[in-house]
Amino acid sequence: MLEAIGFDADDTLWHNEVLFQETQRKFKKILKEYSLDGIDQQLLKIEKNNLKVYGYGFKGFILSMIETSIEVSDHKINGRQIEKILGLGEKMLSEPIHLLENVETTLRYLSQKYILLLITKGDLFEQETKITRSGLSKYFKYIEIVSEKDEFTYSSILKNHDIDPKEFLMVGNSLRSDILPVLKIGAHALHIPYKITWDHEMEHPEINPRHYTQIKHLGLLKLWLERMRGKR
Repeated sequence: MLEAIGFDADDTLWHNEVLFQETQRKFKKILKEYSLDGIDQQLLKIEKNNLKVYGYGFKGFILSMIETSIEVSDHKINGRQIEKILGLGEKMLSEPIHLLENVETTLRYLSQKYILLLITKGDLFEQETKITRSGLSKYFKYIEIVSEKDEFTYSSILKNHDIDPKEFLMVGNSLRSDILPVLKIGAHALHIPYKITWDHEMEHPEINPRHYTQIKHLGLLKLWLERMRGKR
C-alpha cells in the first residue's frame, strides 16, 4: 500500500524542455554568420562536461552556450553577440510557469490522501523561484531540491522522512532520473513521457518495461491508483 508519492517538477508538472529548445534555436540564429555544422552536438558535449561544474539548469545552459559560441566562432564572437546570448538566458529565467494539463486538480486530490513530495534537481535559486511561481507548493508536505537524482539521493530523502521505499511511488518524465534509481532502491515508479526529452536524460542502462508503469498524462494517475488499490 502506498503511503507517499514523489513528483518530478520540470516537464512533469510544468513545461520546461521546450524553453531550452526554443532558446537553442535563437542561439543558433545569433551565430548564423559562423559554421553551424554539428553545433547541437557540440553544445550537448559542453553541457555534459559542465554539469560537474555548474550543475543542471538555465544558468549552466547559458554558460555552455557562451563557451560553445567561442569555439564555433574560433574566438571571433563579439561583445554584442555575447550580450544577446545573455539576454536569452535572462528571458529563460523570467519566463512564466505553464502547468501541464490536469496537474493542479490531481495534486489537490492526492494531497488529501497521500504524503506528497516534490523532488527536483537543479540550481537551488532557480528551482525555488519556479516552485513559488507555479503556485503548487501548498500541495507538498516535503520539497527537495537536489543536485542529482540517484539511488543515494532517493534513499536519503526517504530515510529522512521515515518513508519505507516499498510504500513510495515516484512520478516523472525521465527514465534516467525518475525511474531507474527509484526501482533500484525497491520503490515504485510511474513514467509519464514528455513530448521532448533532453538527450542527456536519454542516456541510461536498459530498463525492463515490466518493472514500471507508464501512463500518457497526469490526469490518469488517480484512476491508476484506484486500480492498484482494487488489486490488493
